Amino acid sequence: MARHADDDDAVVFDLVDDEGHRAASPAPPPAGGPRPADDPARATVWRRRTLVGAVVVAAVLGTGLVVDGVRDAARAEQIRSVRGGVVDVSAPLHEVWAWAGAVGSRRAFVQGEGNQVAALGPYLAFESDDGLLALDASTGEEGWTVPLGEDPDCGPTGYLGWSEVATDVLVCLQGSGAGREAFTVGPDGVPSAPRTLDAGDEERYGYARPGPDGTVLRARRIGPEPADGNGAQCPDEGECSGTVAAGRDLLLRAEDARTGAERWSVVVPFRAMAAEGCRAGPLLPWDRADDIVRSGEHLDPEGFGARIEPGLVQVWGCGFRAGVTADGAVLMMEGVPGFASVAGLDTGGYVAQTIAQRYDGRMDSALYSPDGEAVRKVAGTLNRPQTTDDPGSATLLSTEPPGGRLRSYAADGTERWDVAVRDGTAQFLAQVDRTVVTTTWAGGVRGLDLDTGAVRWTWRTQGSLYDWSYESSYVSQAFTDGQSVLMLLESGSGDQGLVSLDVASGELVWDGTSSHLLTPKPDTMLLAVDGNLLEVSQYGVKRLG
Repeated sequence: MARHADDDDAVVFDLVDDEGHRAASPAPPPAGGPRPADDPARATVWRRRTLVGAVVVAAVLGTGLVVDGVRDAARAEQIRSVRGGVVDVSAPLHEVWAWAGAVGSRRAFVQGEGNQVAALGPYLAFESDDGLLALDASTGEEGWTVPLGEDPDCGPTGYLGWSEVATDVLVCLQGSGAGREAFTVGPDGVPSAPRTLDAGDEERYGYARPGPDGTVLRARRIGPEPADGNGAQCPDEGECSGTVAAGRDLLLRAEDARTGAERWSVVVPFRAMAAEGCRAGPLLPWDRADDIVRSGEHLDPEGFGARIEPGLVQVWGCGFRAGVTADGAVLMMEGVPGFASVAGLDTGGYVAQTIAQRYDGRMDSALYSPDGEAVRKVAGTLNRPQTTDDPGSATLLSTEPPGGRLRSYAADGTERWDVAVRDGTAQFLAQVDRTVVTTTWAGGVRGLDLDTGAVRWTWRTQGSLYDWSYESSYVSQAFTDGQSVLMLLESGSGDQGLVSLDVASGELVWDGTSSHLLTPKPDTMLLAVDGNLLEVSQYGVKRLG
């Protein structure tokens, strides 16, 4: 450290490497310029060195301004790794870059699975016309492309709001018949050596799909076929009736994508299910066959499908609604009519939801530990926050609109508080800076004290926006930079807009509902990748910043 020769008040700092040698200050990436595709860690190293340098300045000068800068830098670095984290949403957003092209394979478009993506380190990865493509989330540059062969299938990928998208590795299948093979791809874009799949395994274990944690999954029904005569029926017209009392179990097997060694194998047992839960529908089956018969209004006791996420496999079919963890633990839910879902928690456990057998339209939820053990059953819909700046201590909220209660639970099932709410809660948007942010069925947003549930502030979507020409609106997505909450507002007519609120006060930071920044298409989604906010559609990607 030395004082500048021309200024008695200026202080010059020299960066010194680990061996005590003076080193040149690392140059920051050019504004808007690409991070090197062959070394994605370089930008992270620069950020860390910058943060370390700022800490040194703060220690020497002791100025509040520098300390605030250090805190902001630390917050931005942390927010990159959290779900729904965007580095800065304190000012109106604009389009930073745009990429035009197919997001999703042609097969995915035909089967209604377009727009499936993965957040792979600093990249947004997806199947496209030229293969598996990775876009740098910060710059929009094409980081790398991996060519794909016949009938490709890469995953786990997902659609935000329906499944998780962040993963450490992708598994790709390609080829057909005896020539079908598997390989893995990480953030560096270097594929592993392809492994030819054992053709006999399809008959033994079922059709192959890309699985979580670098695995290939297979699944099929097992056991003797039950005698016909359940008495259940689902006519082409009218409601289903009766119960499917007997059926076959599901075998789910995970093998290492590189070696073929079995990681785990589990059986999801069949349970008696009301006929409505066994109705044939348009959901894509496990083997991804485009079978038009499945969309008819009749029973399908053998069909099953799945949603494969980075840390969880959700399987559904006649006789089961279950989640299977990436380690092979089965999270069973009651096999009853209605929608059921499982979600992984930031704390490592899981939460499952299903319509209970009370047939009153209300839902029950169940908490599971990280190893799949049942922790607690909770009345109502138990939700995690869409985004949080403190994943390790994120709370869960249970809502029961008919009863007007809002309850907070820890991941171990401990109830934290129980408060009365007048108009119910539609969604758990965020947990930021010790504040719980929810949206109500009436279109309002409120901030609650994390420890007590007391209302800190309220804000309403209706009548609060400058150019919001329709009366009814709701919040569909939320993101945070650790200080503000960015909300995507939607109307019944399909209009969309962005609004940012200060978490501490609930005050409007900025209103972008009249900016026409968002693409007016029904198939678009917003997601955060490495601290960058991206808008993704089937026809392209753009960054908002």
